[in-house]
Amino acid sequence: MPNPVAFTLFGLEIRWYGILIGLGVIFAYELAKYLTRQTENIPEVAIDDFLIMGVPLGVVGARVWYVIFEWDYYSQHISEIINIRQGGLAIHGGIVAGILVGLIYCKKKGYHFLDMADCVAPGLALAQGIGRWGNFMNGEAHGGPTDLPWGILVNGVRVHPTFLYESILDVAIFFFLFFVIFKRRKFKGQVFALYGILYSIGRYFIEGMRTDSLMIGPFRTAQITSILLIVACLIIYVVASKREKQ
Repeated sequence: MPNPVAFTLFGLEIRWYGILIGLGVIFAYELAKYLTRQTENIPEVAIDDFLIMGVPLGVVGARVWYVIFEWDYYSQHISEIINIRQGGLAIHGGIVAGILVGLIYCKKKGYHFLDMADCVAPGLALAQGIGRWGNFMNGEAHGGPTDLPWGILVNGVRVHPTFLYESILDVAIFFFLFFVIFKRRKFKGQVFALYGILYSIGRYFIEGMRTDSLMIGPFRTAQITSILLIVACLIIYVVASKREKQ
């Protein structure tokens, strides 16, 4: 497995996990600003404001989500709750936190939330695709044993590179939303809803291969969340479409 530490700065280990997440945030930010210039309702400054509020709270949300569903461990290791340098961020928690921040911000500023969400969604998908390689550097988010030629070795066992499967999924969703759907979108919320549906369908099946899933009893948390997101985004898609026609 690769070395999770990229370099050391003044005695502090700088890990690939943080670098790749930061790189994903930069790409998502620039893409969102570009897409706001293609609309008339969301100014570029809104993305600046959202970055300042949404990214830190998104990281907090992703960590809180992870800690909640690993509470048996963290209840015995309280001091490790704030240590995210070695991993332990659940994207669903970050998405939920980002949506809440966006709803509150858009209501306060008078922007249409779904219009802004459409501008953010393609870049978010790309950021996820980049960030998944941080899991590879940490030797996490992999699947069970496989004989497939693209399997990776973890502790001497060839396993499914589920981080790679999701990275490919995320990048494919980005290309589809950015180059196909956004320019042809028929109503506010179409891009965001499709992101939620496509990502959740792919994540549901990929999650079934993983060996380190967060659990709710006998069920995988990410699979339950994916089902809920599919239903919610289908509702958004139908309702937003009907409102646009009316």
